[in-house]
Amino acid sequence: MARLPTSLDHCVIHVSDWERARKFYVDVIGCEAVPRQAGYMFRLADRQLNCHGKGVTADPVAKLPVQPGNSDLCFRWNGPIAGAVDHLSVQGIEIELGPVARFGAQGDGTSVYFRDPDGSLMEFISYHG
Repeated sequence: MARLPTSLDHCVIHVSDWERARKFYVDVIGCEAVPRQAGYMFRLADRQLNCHGKGVTADPVAKLPVQPGNSDLCFRWNGPIAGAVDHLSVQGIEIELGPVARFGAQGDGTSVYFRDPDGSLMEFISYHG
């Protein structure tokens, strides 16, 4: 079967406080904050997190808008997972689980889990031994 010419472009999260989200997604995740009419979008390389929140609605296409705390996102940590643990500690972010063995898009890896300011589950996965 031939592969379709598709790849992930963006996904959507909900934020309740634009500046708190900007600080988290820039300082903790490493995104670029892209200002928009209301709030931000967050870019990570050639992928984007679109945001619903105050001043931004899901109308007309989302039947059920993304709610605060109901997203689950995994980001690739490009280095040993110990670096992610150290980074989260410096940022004052509590690790909920990990490091633990996980299977991701590139196979076997090691992950740590934590939360964004709205309670959405975040994961750093490392494929470095």
